[in-house]
Amino acid sequence: MDQSNGMKRDEWKSRLGFMLAAMGSAVGLGNIWRFSYVAGENGGATFLLIYIFFILAFGIPLLLTEFSIGKAGKKDAVGSFMRLAPGTKWHWTGVMGVIGGTLILSFYSVVCGWSLYYLFHYLIGDFWTEPTGGFGQSFENWTSTTWEPLFWQFLFMIAVVLVVIRGIKRGIERANLIAMPALAILMVVLAVYSLTLDGASEGLAFLFTPDWSQFGNPQVYLAAMGQAFFSLSIGIGGMLTYASYLKSNDRLPTATVGIGIMDTVFAVIAGIVIFPAVFSFGGDVTDGPPLVFITLPSIFASMPAGGLVGIGFFALLVMAAYSSALSMLEVPVAYVHRTLGLSRKAAAIVCGTVIFAIGVTVSLGYGIWSHVTIVENKNILDSIDYITGNYILPLGTMLMAIFVGWYWTKDQAIKRSEINTPILQSSWYFIIRYIVPVAILVIAITSIVDK
Repeated sequence: MDQSNGMKRDEWKSRLGFMLAAMGSAVGLGNIWRFSYVAGENGGATFLLIYIFFILAFGIPLLLTEFSIGKAGKKDAVGSFMRLAPGTKWHWTGVMGVIGGTLILSFYSVVCGWSLYYLFHYLIGDFWTEPTGGFGQSFENWTSTTWEPLFWQFLFMIAVVLVVIRGIKRGIERANLIAMPALAILMVVLAVYSLTLDGASEGLAFLFTPDWSQFGNPQVYLAAMGQAFFSLSIGIGGMLTYASYLKSNDRLPTATVGIGIMDTVFAVIAGIVIFPAVFSFGGDVTDGPPLVFITLPSIFASMPAGGLVGIGFFALLVMAAYSSALSMLEVPVAYVHRTLGLSRKAAAIVCGTVIFAIGVTVSLGYGIWSHVTIVENKNILDSIDYITGNYILPLGTMLMAIFVGWYWTKDQAIKRSEINTPILQSSWYFIIRYIVPVAILVIAITSIVDK
């Protein structure tokens, strides 16, 4: 409920609930599906080192930046900027976040539908053995149909909308209190199993032994930066919106560091789950987005107890996707709820419907609209992923950094960051004010010129 309607706004019941929900937002398909193929396409360990650098040097400070805007603003992504910078154009940063989050969830929901479909077919035993023609042909045939993928996408979005309707305390917080511990246990079990496979050492070498010649490739830096921002869900207002529901006595810095570190740990564990398996069974780590849906199922079919591994893996994928989708839907829902005066239920249904409709075009991009390209040589899904991951997220993140570093005074920024240690205050403020905007701009320009 919104204060603008004279009603008390919803809040997190506990800081642990907030941390688990924020971690759930960060630990999603970005850490498993997207991390695996982006790392595979960009040199494995080389990418991982640059990715970790961006998480520690930029990601965590920026996550604190977004949290501080949300907690100070106490409204949705747009409303917080309007409250903190009245009479300015800064609220367009929030508008861009709402649009970016909506676009991401539109293609995200399609991939989540695929994950749900795979989990179902592993549970009934259909995918325990290789289908006729192989998983590649099966995946291509299925995704190119019109209605079946839409059914599973719709099913996933219904499940997300039903939780968001219930609000922060009774919906999103409760869901993550169950999902995140289960997700962590499942990931560790799968990682341990993956390490027992013959040839696992090759996968670990790919993930942890860098190719130093790749450090001069600006595309790797842009990909790593985009993945860091995508993975932490920064730049689109999700973390800002979550922080707006914090109580005044909930402290930001410790929670921020914990979320950033755990998000990175989850990504590395996902790599340990996937790459040893790919190398052990002769898969190709550069297979791109289909890696999870074609390469890995073929590998599972060759493994001892591969059917059970498949159930575990796709259950992991669905749970991770679900926790992230909740935060992405909350961004437009909070905005529509405040601006249009709709009930939370109506706002969730409206936003969920719009996102599903956009997702229909993404799904059809694998079928009757497969000839449609937005970015050169990329289908609709890959185009939206490329635009949001490489441009909207970095731009949104840069604008938030400029807002805190240049619009706010230094005293305002440090007070709202809630950092108590002087040296950390100065370091964080210097990074946000000077380093982040310049670094994002230089990497983006270098990449465009190089491309």
